[in-house]
Amino acid sequence: MMLIRSFLVLAFVSSMAAPAVAAADVKKGEALLTRDCSRCHAVGLTGNSPRPDAPAFRTLATRYPIESLEEALGEGIMSGHPDMPELKYDADDVGAIIDYLKSIQPR
Repeated sequence: MMLIRSFLVLAFVSSMAAPAVAAADVKKGEALLTRDCSRCHAVGLTGNSPRPDAPAFRTLATRYPIESLEEALGEGIMSGHPDMPELKYDADDVGAIIDYLKSIQPR
């Protein structure tokens, strides 16, 4: 009986922690994109990109699946235009960025 009770408590605590971790990842992803990309791109739910030819990040899912960015973010995003710097993130940052991008796509 004690084993079952312990398992139930652990399951409950784990389920409570998951949304907090996800929210932290979303915030981290937002902070990274704001720091590295907001000079040219609209990175939030509203607003125009400072650079008119730079797509707003909330529209990226209309171009391709958000998950398809994982490899590029981890290995270094290369752009077709010379003004964009090469950006490369570690695995934790990539996950946070993907979580954030998914959170701002229209449903």
